[in-house]
Amino acid sequence: MFVDLPLDQLRAYRPPLPEPDGFDAFWRRTLDGAAAFDLDARFTETDAGLSQLHTCDVEFSGFGGHRVKGWFLMPRAAGGPLPCVVQYLGYGGGRMHPHDWLLWPAAGYATLVMDTRGQSGPNRPGDTPDPVAAANPGVPGKLTQGLLDPDGYYYRRVYTDGVRAVAAARGHAAVDATRIVVAGGSQGGAIALAVAGLVPGLAGALIDVPFLTHIRRAVEITDEGPYGELTRYLAGARTEVDAALHTLDHFDGLNFAARASAPALFGTALRDPVTPASTGFAAYHHYAGPKELRTWRFNGHEGGGGHQRAEEIRFVRGLMG
Repeated sequence: MFVDLPLDQLRAYRPPLPEPDGFDAFWRRTLDGAAAFDLDARFTETDAGLSQLHTCDVEFSGFGGHRVKGWFLMPRAAGGPLPCVVQYLGYGGGRMHPHDWLLWPAAGYATLVMDTRGQSGPNRPGDTPDPVAAANPGVPGKLTQGLLDPDGYYYRRVYTDGVRAVAAARGHAAVDATRIVVAGGSQGGAIALAVAGLVPGLAGALIDVPFLTHIRRAVEITDEGPYGELTRYLAGARTEVDAALHTLDHFDGLNFAARASAPALFGTALRDPVTPASTGFAAYHHYAGPKELRTWRFNGHEGGGGHQRAEEIRFVRGLMG
């Protein structure tokens, strides 16, 4: 069992931001570079056997113009442009199948599910390669790919893909571009939090047990994966610790939280060894927009599970009126 800080301390836990010099300029340059490529979002209707839904195979240009896959689902009975939930995925898996993403269409909304470049698994297959080679050797996994240079770091590409996924959703004729909610858990929560800090005008954000927040603390208190990839790498790359942490500061959810304005619902769990509760509480306390937090006292990285999903449905319903 893993236990982080006591709940009374977590409720007041607001560490300093790990903001590197030039953070905003770095992300302006990154997103301007991506915008130089035509988004070229394509929605190809596919028969997934879901008779009540329109289902599309999605493809759009992400970081570097690289093609990113996804799914788009919406109720067939919908009349008029719909709110859309842009869904980001947990670590080590891909977009899976259309029937794995029925929650938001069943609630009456559209959803765009973004595949995560370079990630797949036996039970969570993906379809998007990452064509960029890392500049430094690393341990197995994604967290150390390009770790010694913010420009070449893996999550620069992933977060940019996340921003472009919102643009793809906004461009669909059946979507109300003013009512976009970003959502995800763990790695997906990290991407949703980053996008909330980078994209203006979002209607909301659902950020559950977010990964890659308060990273400097996380690598001090847990060796669980995926953070364990970082600690294993740094155990060998002894002279590169400062450079690696400097890179990670450019991708820390705390810095994005401080720039976000959309209403957000967070979830965290007090016995989570993967994304320790203090890291989630820190992101929540720094989040600059309207916010709510659900805390699950006796759960690990699963967080609130179905209970959190029910809270998210209620939250989005309240946003949409």
